[in-house]
Amino acid sequence: MRREEAADVAGSVALGALVAFALLALIARGHGGAPLFGDEDLLDWSVGHRPPAAVAVARAVTDTGTGWVPFVLAALAGLTMGRTPRRRALALAACLACLAAGQAVRYGLMSLVARPRPVVGDWATHASGWSFPSGHTSTSAITAGLLALAILVRAPRGRAALLAVVLTWGVLVGLTRVYLGVHWFSDVLGGWLFAVGWLGLCVFAAARTGPRTGSAPSEPVPPPPPPGP
Repeated sequence: MRREEAADVAGSVALGALVAFALLALIARGHGGAPLFGDEDLLDWSVGHRPPAAVAVARAVTDTGTGWVPFVLAALAGLTMGRTPRRRALALAACLACLAAGQAVRYGLMSLVARPRPVVGDWATHASGWSFPSGHTSTSAITAGLLALAILVRAPRGRAALLAVVLTWGVLVGLTRVYLGVHWFSDVLGGWLFAVGWLGLCVFAAARTGPRTGSAPSEPVPPPPPPGP
């Protein structure tokens, strides 16, 4: 896919995801933080199905969606994308900037929507801050997206299996937030939408402003002079 086509696709995806995110955020804020469609049913099911082993696994998975793990994985994605030391350094910086800036924007949006979490009595792990969008969800989804891009760029073989593993991890982190009772499912959905939109914006910006990978066009060869008389 050419850079122009990649930019157009990324821009369209970003626009669609961010519009959907904005609508969901307005609905969540308009309801005063009350649970939305299916939120209570999914939380009730989670609270009623928590054997100790499943809770331990969910906590282990959810812990990978925050802290140093996403940044290490984002750095790995950047190092994988580049073909030369200079391009690896640029891709590394771009991936880390995408993740860090996404977290900062998401934090501002959480404060703006100011949606309360489910009641503390339903929690099976520690949590802090506002609820929408889910921070673990958006962070892991952005990271999974960066890894998926690296796989698409540099993995000629075994691509489908690697993509399945990466994307499954990104989805599972979000689902554990509901299972552990610290988020409504609509918070997780908001995190996924935000992550897709943010990644689309980052890819759009990179495709429009990043260094060209192709070689410069060669100078046209002048036609030979006309034969003499």
